[in-house]
Amino acid sequence: MLLIDGCYACILALLTSSIRGYGSPFRYMIYTSFFLYNMKNFNFKYIKSDISSGLVVFLVALPLCLGVALASGAPLIAGVIAGIVGGIVVGALSGSQLGVSGPAAGLTVIVLNAITEIGSYDSFLLSVVLAGFIQIIFGAVKAGVIGYYFPSSVIKGMLTAIGIIIILKQIPHAMGIDLDYEGDESFFQRDGQNTFSELGRLTELFNEGALMIGLVSLSIMIMWEQPFIKRSTVLGMIPGALVAVIAGIILNNGLTVLPSFFHLESSHLVSLPVTNSVGDFVNLFQIPNFSAITNPIIWKTAVVIAIIASLETLLSVEATDKLDPDSRITPTNRELLAQGAGNVVAGFLGGIPLTQVIVRSSANIQAGGKTNLATIFHGLILLICTLAIPNILNQIPLASLAIVLIMVGYKLAKPSIFKDVFKEGQDQFVPFVVTVLAVVFTDLLTGIGIGVFVAMLYILYTNYKGSMSFLRDGKNVLIQFNKDVFYFNKSELKLKLLSLEEGDYLFVDGTKASFIDHDIYLTLEEFQKEVKKRNIEVEFKGISRKKINYRKSNANISKTPTGE
Repeated sequence: MLLIDGCYACILALLTSSIRGYGSPFRYMIYTSFFLYNMKNFNFKYIKSDISSGLVVFLVALPLCLGVALASGAPLIAGVIAGIVGGIVVGALSGSQLGVSGPAAGLTVIVLNAITEIGSYDSFLLSVVLAGFIQIIFGAVKAGVIGYYFPSSVIKGMLTAIGIIIILKQIPHAMGIDLDYEGDESFFQRDGQNTFSELGRLTELFNEGALMIGLVSLSIMIMWEQPFIKRSTVLGMIPGALVAVIAGIILNNGLTVLPSFFHLESSHLVSLPVTNSVGDFVNLFQIPNFSAITNPIIWKTAVVIAIIASLETLLSVEATDKLDPDSRITPTNRELLAQGAGNVVAGFLGGIPLTQVIVRSSANIQAGGKTNLATIFHGLILLICTLAIPNILNQIPLASLAIVLIMVGYKLAKPSIFKDVFKEGQDQFVPFVVTVLAVVFTDLLTGIGIGVFVAMLYILYTNYKGSMSFLRDGKNVLIQFNKDVFYFNKSELKLKLLSLEEGDYLFVDGTKASFIDHDIYLTLEEFQKEVKKRNIEVEFKGISRKKINYRKSNANISKTPTGE
């Protein structure tokens, strides 16, 4: 109830502040998140680690917020708003200690098509708000349990694939090739290229200055991973990503003394909207067009966004929990409530839809984040820097930020991961590899779907192979169900029954099975009717047809005539 009260209080404060003027929403959003939602829920024990981690996540999130907004056909500030809301509002309401939310690449196509189809951005914002309310309903009806049904091999494959995608997609940015938008995770790009063909153009299109900045940033990031840096009292407190970015800014300004082909163009730098005052910044907000609420396209878009955003969030939650060094488990229903509240707030302020995002979450974990304060700090830093120092942020080379992301990707896709999963057995390794390949060569949700399908085939095969035993001793035959048997065991059972000879005595033992599928029961029932013609004697034990009852325990509804 406390969470629901917090969600509703956040939305109520936003609605109230909207009436008073555009300047109030951010104030009320922060007040609501921090004070109405009970400050004792925050753990300040690791505040130093959380502040440091929040800074790193901010550096990772900044280009992704802008890139996703650009690819979605939305104003650039819309991505920043979504990032701020994902950090402050969702970070405060979520039960995830390490998950970070913001605009997601997986929604770009949906958002772009929806804005085009609806015809105006302010009407599209209404879909975002409605999607948030739908997500709150998902959380209230406990739909978060879906997140627990993804096989671990598929989740590991997804994480590794995302690491590979980050590396492959960021290499061009590290060399000054910024034709594809930051944050793109799909194999096929909008410029007609794909992940690998883009790499084939590196030698033709790279920028010498960006390459130099990228190499220096990479050297700094590698050096900051060394033990002597981590042991240092002073240097150990400074994130390597921050040092790499500062070095990139200094190098970029120094490149002006070199020949012109070393110079970076504006497309090679962060491009944040610049405002001179808080009032100017607030004027960039847009309010949803509520008069469009009767438009069926608005509702269709809201449902699609709610479903896709919830699925991506649940996948990210499962992945983040697996990466958590403290093995904490996120309450998924509460996460859906928090995501819903976040999308309601983002929509009211003019932001694009948000989800929990694996890239930001893994960066948070790798940077040493301990609690959800790291997520909140990243949102606050994003808000403060956007208001106070946009001109400085616009001097950051994308090459430096690409290197930060490449290091995140490498830690997700270390070669040792393949070796470790291989040791777990074929039933884990094959779905893992299939998921990696499927996600890399398609997109996140399609790849996950393919991986889950392959994992399910292995589960069915495993159950099929060990579900029943067949023993013959002369004319005495035993068929024993070793565990629950389902319709896919029907063919094996029929072949065993067909192998019986005239004069055999068959004993079918189902005492070890707590559930016998209806098809299996009917197969035995039909066999029992024809055994007299074949002069075969049969006896059943523990064979009963059960009706599945999802609210109560399963109940027997019939037994074989000779069953016990």
